[in-house]
Amino acid sequence: MIIDDRVRRQMYQDLEQAIGARSAEALMAHLPPVGWADVATKRDLDALRGELRAEVANLGRTVIFTNIACMIGVGGLVLAAAQLA
Repeated sequence: MIIDDRVRRQMYQDLEQAIGARSAEALMAHLPPVGWADVATKRDLDALRGELRAEVANLGRTVIFTNIACMIGVGGLVLAAAQLA
């Protein structure tokens, strides 16, 4: 069953009649604003954490190799400038 605004409103009205407005409001506040399929689970978060760690590790290697290349380039420029002087 797809829960849309019309169904949620009917659920609220049924709850309100059964247990009162205050309790119905408290229960409805605990429902997700979207379907359960759109709510992230712990498994989803664990998978995302693994992907982020791999991405950060890859980015770290890229930064290190880029810095090494820059240092070699600057070293070459310093040596070339020293030979001109």
